[in-house]
Amino acid sequence: MPLYLDFNATTPVHDEVLEVMIEVYQKNFGNPASRTHIHGHQAKQLVDNSRKNIAAVLGVNASEVIFTSGATESNNISILGLEEFGISQGKKHIISSAIEHSSVLGPLEQLSRKGFRVDLIPVGPTGRITVEDVISRVTEETLLVSVMHANNETGVIQPVKEIGEELVDRNVYFHVDAAQTLGKLVEELREVKYDLLSITAHKIYGPQGIGALVLKSKKYKRPPITPLMFGGKQEKGLRPGTLPAPLIAGFGKAAELALQHYGDWRAKELEIKNNLLSQLEGISYLINGDICNSLPNCINVSIPGVDSEALMMGINEHLSVSNGSACTSSEYKPSYVLQHMGALAENAVRLSWGPNTDFVDLTSLIKFVQSI
Repeated sequence: MPLYLDFNATTPVHDEVLEVMIEVYQKNFGNPASRTHIHGHQAKQLVDNSRKNIAAVLGVNASEVIFTSGATESNNISILGLEEFGISQGKKHIISSAIEHSSVLGPLEQLSRKGFRVDLIPVGPTGRITVEDVISRVTEETLLVSVMHANNETGVIQPVKEIGEELVDRNVYFHVDAAQTLGKLVEELREVKYDLLSITAHKIYGPQGIGALVLKSKKYKRPPITPLMFGGKQEKGLRPGTLPAPLIAGFGKAAELALQHYGDWRAKELEIKNNLLSQLEGISYLINGDICNSLPNCINVSIPGVDSEALMMGINEHLSVSNGSACTSSEYKPSYVLQHMGALAENAVRLSWGPNTDFVDLTSLIKFVQSI
């Protein structure tokens, strides 16, 4: 099997997470909303414990964690759920960046069709927006600012802490997509002053299909989100439907493991990163984005004169890498993120790894490049 280097797309499920999920599937299969018997009570306890574990990583109150199917749904709820309130208050202006995940850009496009004005802040070669660019666009009509914590393609970290501090006393909601930073930038994420936060399990060695939306309360009031679905009172009526207790238990265990080990994991991931950069010195390449402000487990490089699709096909027996977001790869187009940065998008590949990744040998990649 080739070595898997696409952790920013999804991570393998941790052995301890899988063990917890199997036990729940086999022994605690009740519906958490069934209050009339012990099976339902046990399932609810599992959900409550997982909610506390996730809240502990983030440094928030467990009551502020709303389970969803993943960060995509959380992003949609955060943006589309504010539509009704924005219209009622005459606040129909939203600020975001041009390099957000498609699950943010899609809902923003939908609101723009309904008369909302959307400002997408451009980025330069660093892949970072500036605080000044955000704040200078805020007006009395601004409803929401939505900025990702770290970009899924480049790993570049955005100044969300500084943006949050600037917005905290303004009548504007702040949403952060933290899909790539949960369990990685633990201290920094705890310090960010946000109103809505999107997270997912499958980026931290948990299962696919489960995530959460954190709704911070201000003066005992949560953001005025209107549900996108109806039919049940689960998750305070914001996300109806039977809670998937096994997936939630897996998410909770993954959060617990991240809280225990994130320091060691970060050190290992940085060690791999430095080693990869050392190996790449054997070829001509360009780093995409500000490597000094980037995740420890990801690099995005363009190799001039080498088509990324050809490169991936040439090394796919040895390495599994990508050239963009998995959510937009069904039909290949050059990355819009890299195009906005002015990078060589058609020559770019992303390598992302985890703390349990074995030594990464780039010999196959280097030989392929040198053979062209």
